[in-house]
Amino acid sequence: MRAKKKIVGNTVFLLAVFGLTLYGVFHGEDLDAMMEAIRRADIRWLVPGVALVLIFIWGESVIIWYMMRSFGIYLKKRVCFLFSSVGFFFSCITPSASGGQPMQIYYMKKEKIPIPVSTVILMVVTITYKLVLVVIGLGILLFARGFVHRYLEGILPIYYLGVLLNVFCVSFMTILVFHPVLAKKILLKGMDWLEKLRFLKRREERRNKLQESMQVYRETAEYLKEHKRVIVHVILITFVQRIALFAVTWMVYQAFGMSGISVWDVVLLQAVISVSVDMLPLPGGMGISESLFLKIFAPVFPGVLLPAMVLSRGLGYYSQLLISALFTAVAQMRSAWNERSG
Repeated sequence: MRAKKKIVGNTVFLLAVFGLTLYGVFHGEDLDAMMEAIRRADIRWLVPGVALVLIFIWGESVIIWYMMRSFGIYLKKRVCFLFSSVGFFFSCITPSASGGQPMQIYYMKKEKIPIPVSTVILMVVTITYKLVLVVIGLGILLFARGFVHRYLEGILPIYYLGVLLNVFCVSFMTILVFHPVLAKKILLKGMDWLEKLRFLKRREERRNKLQESMQVYRETAEYLKEHKRVIVHVILITFVQRIALFAVTWMVYQAFGMSGISVWDVVLLQAVISVSVDMLPLPGGMGISESLFLKIFAPVFPGVLLPAMVLSRGLGYYSQLLISALFTAVAQMRSAWNERSG
């Protein structure tokens, strides 16, 4: 019953955010002119944009397949693609992408993959996924000052916040993994403080769960120490995966026949949006992503800014949502078939 209430709550929240986003973006706009501009876009550039989304999803499946092999678990790549799709679908529809990994663990368990193994793999995926974003975010601030002043002056507070939150997240996860004793002390003191202020009720069950979670971090640390080459490869694949998704907006730029802005400027601007919204508690950064696009891409898409935003978000987020939803349904049918066969 609790799970059903959570699903209903997430669905209502998603629909509410989606409705507010539509209203905020399109209120007072000439929708006929926007649709006419979209119809003029060259579909020959939009189709590769969808292909880049598939590469993005496929990239994580390659990482899962590769890391599974390091545990001596040999799966078909198409099965790993289903795991990846499940993760992206539930990440797209839940606040802060919180639903993706629990559902991946659920479907991996149905394939007889031990929970400790799937948990460690997904922990490494999360760390590298965030790490690549942090490297890109800090790299822009440290080595692309001209780019920052040219495009980001209007959104710098949001961008700084996004970088800071991602740095904090990666740093904290690193402490959890490599300094579990220190992390445990920090978490227990934080829990004591919240209980003392009566934000939480004192429960031994919560402390026992903390003990269990710390075991996961210890196992992740052992894996990282023993598989350094694997981690380097995972980081490189994650970097390509991220760039593929950011490059979707470049395809939109080409579809409108635009010129004068380099591919890297467009890719980095899309990266800025991801850095800014990644840690915010909104499904897929919905609402804030559209607002940031309209601010920072104004000089890139003169005259077709709103149509460009619709196509970019439509390809980068909503097509990702639809593709991953389709293969999540396939994963569910596969699971049901295996249960009947077994």
